[in-house]
Amino acid sequence: MTSPEDSPRGDDRHAGAPRQPRPPSGQRAVDQVLSIVGFVCAAVAVLFTPVLFGLAGIVLGIVGHARGEPLGKWAAVAAGVGMVIGTALSFALESIVS
Repeated sequence: MTSPEDSPRGDDRHAGAPRQPRPPSGQRAVDQVLSIVGFVCAAVAVLFTPVLFGLAGIVLGIVGHARGEPLGKWAAVAAGVGMVIGTALSFALESIVS
């Protein structure tokens, strides 16, 4: 019998490489869609409709964090900061124009 490290094809290029731990079942390491969309909403909230996009980014970040995405809480924080900056920017621009 061959051990799991023996390659049946004779390919030794991965023989000394450490094995990566497997992510929890049902989730792959690249499944961070909610966090990424939350960061996009945070960036858009600075320039366009800060309350709408900021709240959407916060919700997406929280839901992503609840699903185990490591960047979820940072997406929520970034969306909150983007919402505050966008609101302050719109008030400042409105006071200049008026």
